[in-house]
Amino acid sequence: MSTGWIVTIVLLVILAAAAVALYFFGKRAQKKQEEQQAQIEASAQVVQMLIIDKKKMRLNEAGLPEAVVKQAPKLMRRSKVPVVKAKVGPQVMTFIADAQVFDEIPVKKEVKATVSGIYISKVRGVRGSMSKGAEPVKKSRFQKFKETLQEKAGATPKR
Repeated sequence: MSTGWIVTIVLLVILAAAAVALYFFGKRAQKKQEEQQAQIEASAQVVQMLIIDKKKMRLNEAGLPEAVVKQAPKLMRRSKVPVVKAKVGPQVMTFIADAQVFDEIPVKKEVKATVSGIYISKVRGVRGSMSKGAEPVKKSRFQKFKETLQEKAGATPKR
C-alpha cells in the first residue's frame, strides 16, 4: 500500500472514533439535561411579578447571590445569560430566564411566571396579552444566517 492510502485509513479511523465518542458524550449530556429539567419542574411555583428590567449580562455582573456565582462553572461565569429584575411582593429580585422565554417577557408589565428558585421557565400575562407593547426582537447576523441556511435545507427554525 502507498503512504497516501495508509494516511487516509488512519484519518478515517480517527474520525470514526471521534464520532463514536461524541455520540456517547451527547447521550450522557442529554440524560443529564432531562434529569435537571425534571428537578426544575418538580420545584416550580407560579409567582405573580412586575418585570422591571431585562438584559443579557455576565453572571458575575448580574447581581446574583455569591453562592450562585460560585456554583456556576467557570465558562458560564464569563458568558452572557438572560437576567430579569422583577418585583415579587415587596422585594426586588434578580432572576435568570430561560433563553426561549426571555424574548417573550414584557418589560414594565405584570406577569405570572413559573419560577424554580431563581430560574424563570414559563411566563403568562396577567392582564390581556403580553405581546402588546413588546418591541420586535432584533436578530443577530448569526441568527439570520442560521435561519437562511435552515430554510434552504428545508428545516423549520427553532423558536
